[in-house]
Amino acid sequence: MQRLQRLTKAVLLAAAVFSTGSLLPASFGPVGGATQAEAAVARNIEVRGTSRIDADTVIGYMTIVPGRSYSAFDVDESLKALYATGLFETVEITPRGSTVIVTVSESPIINRVSFEGNRRIKDDALGTAVRSQPRTSLSRARVQTDVQNILESYRRSGRFGASVEPKIIDRGQGRVDLVFEINEGQKTGVERISFIGNSAFSDGRLRDVIRTRESGLLSWLRSTDTYDPDRLAADEELLRQYYNRKGYADFRIVSVSADLDREQNIFYVTFTVDEGEKYEIGDVEVVSTISDVDPEELRKLLRTRPGQTFNSLRVEQTVEDITLRVSEEGYAFARVRPRGARNYDDNTISLIYYVEEGARTYIERMNVIGNDRTREYVIRREFDIAEGDAFNRALVDKATRRLRNLGYFERVDVTTQQGSAPDRVIVNVRVEEKPTGELSFGVGYSTVDGIVGDVSITEKNFLGRGQFVKLGAGGGADSQKYEFRFIEPFFMGRRIALDLDLYRRVNDANDYRSFDQKVTGGGFGFTLPLREDELTLRLFYNIFQEDNEDPDGNSTGINNCDTSELSLAVCDSLGTYLTSLVGYELKYNTLDRFINPTDGYYLSFEQQFAGVGGDSYYVKTEAQARAYKEILADYGVVGSLSVRGGNIMALGDERLRVSEQFMLGGNLVRGFENQGIGPRDSATDDALGGRFYFAASAETQFPFPVLPKEFGLSGAVFADAGSLWDADSDLVNLVEGGTSTVESNDLAIRASVGAGIRWQSPFGPLRADFAYPLAKEDADKTQVFRLSGGTRF
Repeated sequence: MQRLQRLTKAVLLAAAVFSTGSLLPASFGPVGGATQAEAAVARNIEVRGTSRIDADTVIGYMTIVPGRSYSAFDVDESLKALYATGLFETVEITPRGSTVIVTVSESPIINRVSFEGNRRIKDDALGTAVRSQPRTSLSRARVQTDVQNILESYRRSGRFGASVEPKIIDRGQGRVDLVFEINEGQKTGVERISFIGNSAFSDGRLRDVIRTRESGLLSWLRSTDTYDPDRLAADEELLRQYYNRKGYADFRIVSVSADLDREQNIFYVTFTVDEGEKYEIGDVEVVSTISDVDPEELRKLLRTRPGQTFNSLRVEQTVEDITLRVSEEGYAFARVRPRGARNYDDNTISLIYYVEEGARTYIERMNVIGNDRTREYVIRREFDIAEGDAFNRALVDKATRRLRNLGYFERVDVTTQQGSAPDRVIVNVRVEEKPTGELSFGVGYSTVDGIVGDVSITEKNFLGRGQFVKLGAGGGADSQKYEFRFIEPFFMGRRIALDLDLYRRVNDANDYRSFDQKVTGGGFGFTLPLREDELTLRLFYNIFQEDNEDPDGNSTGINNCDTSELSLAVCDSLGTYLTSLVGYELKYNTLDRFINPTDGYYLSFEQQFAGVGGDSYYVKTEAQARAYKEILADYGVVGSLSVRGGNIMALGDERLRVSEQFMLGGNLVRGFENQGIGPRDSATDDALGGRFYFAASAETQFPFPVLPKEFGLSGAVFADAGSLWDADSDLVNLVEGGTSTVESNDLAIRASVGAGIRWQSPFGPLRADFAYPLAKEDADKTQVFRLSGGTRF
């Protein structure tokens, strides 16, 4: 019976060995004696074929041990272990009696890794994608993995037709060069982006929401018209946010497909969506289960009002505001949960914000990952919570939005995981950095300054500290400017922005300005957030020296001035003056974006008080309001209304200089020259400026329906109105005490209508306006055509 059992084990062992051997690569070589029915004893292990690697090192990787019995299984495991080291090209294990002979062929050492044929992706970027490195052993399996990694890098850059062929060049003495020959192929563009299931917004409108673009005439200037799975995932989130902020609370994306046509090397991207119904906000309530928290007090923080279109962003901001207020009252673990009750009959959502005690969970650790350049504290300071604090999801979400808005990162992902105890949580902040520096050159043309140019160096994340630095210079035939600007967004560790400015402006006399002017100065300010993302207060100080000269270089004032060429008021303003002022500016901003906004409001109110030393004494007040609204969202038609005005008042017995008063012209009321509106010396035709002004404008912008969007052309129709009046009385008396009079000094409305063309060119915005004045004064200077803009490259 025992002999039968031993025979059965031997047969099973032999079958297992033959089965395993059939799965081994051919390069493993023969396994002599591996099919012995009974285990043998390895009295000695002899290693052959090594030159660089010590024999004991080879034996150390094996599972066969000298002096111990081994089986076919041990031979198989030893082979796998030796190949896994990557040190050997071939391995053979041959038992001969009590001796096990191991014959190896060592893998060559990589002398150099290089890339040929790559232009779109630099060597440094490809070097991080491959695992094969100089002074390591060549592994053919690793090389194949490197090939796939390089191909993946090219796919992510939109080149699915790329191919890679590895070449091994023998350099002798066991050393080789590894060369990856790359054929980058053509860029695999996105031929068409389609949407299925959308009715509220057209395909064209939704294409403007996402970042991925269709290939077109300007594809050579951008990279967003290529297929990128990460970008498509971000596009899904952008679509959700857009619909949720437009009232579509039930919106969902059913699927996203990207089909590759390999013959034409193009992608077809299709979003299938379910829009759901559009909702307005019904009743809004705040319910608190915390006895010491008064719901009525929290109602003051609501950003959602009955009758408004449902907006998920406003709901998130309300949750954050209530959470912060309750935590400040001592309830660090309080949780605010918004709940919406849908009324499908009238398409309204009644919102209830529940305030309750949350689970007592603490932040055990916060890990920041991926910030190779940005200092860790720059990321951590965007969180209102830190290690050891109570964990609050609303505050984590708020910090995530802040980080994304910084503009330092391509991606920001904040996740949580269980800590070392049930009441501990670990927060992982993973970021992917992007370039934040910019060297820009510009050249342009305007009907005011002629050909102008500029050059600037800007860094938004200076030395990874989150600071903004800009150094620039520019000018044209009649003007030059130089500036330096620095912003520290967290001054003294608090959410207060400090800004510093130095500047010099040189303006020569021209058709619109009758004297030369040089202004050199600087200042600083502090910006305080009164209501984050919307309401800010800036306190500032500014000091500058103003040098005014007539075209002949005279700056000694009225006594040496050629009054036949210059107004007495202008002559009185010649000379050198120092202005030292303090002020404040209050801003309210809900614009959806700063460039080409389509929705929201912008309000500002500013006052300056000159007379903190220096030669100027006045109070200047200015205010403006702008509103934007999509009129026909499907067609990209946006309407805007704006109004602004100001007043400057001299203090004491001082009189205002011409250069201190407001000037008004085509910059605010199109159809008029620069400084073409307002009080004017009838004898010399010099603009004197005024103490009061206002300007209003109504404009509708629309894309040209016939031209492809790739051209970036759009049109506009507008109506402007405004006025400038009431020059300083001392200046008026000075002029009228001579041989001249002051014209257009009264409040008189100027108005114009017109049309314009906007070109969002690949090098920057260009703007051409044609305006016809409907109401004007005899002394006004009109200008039918106005061109402005420039290029950046």
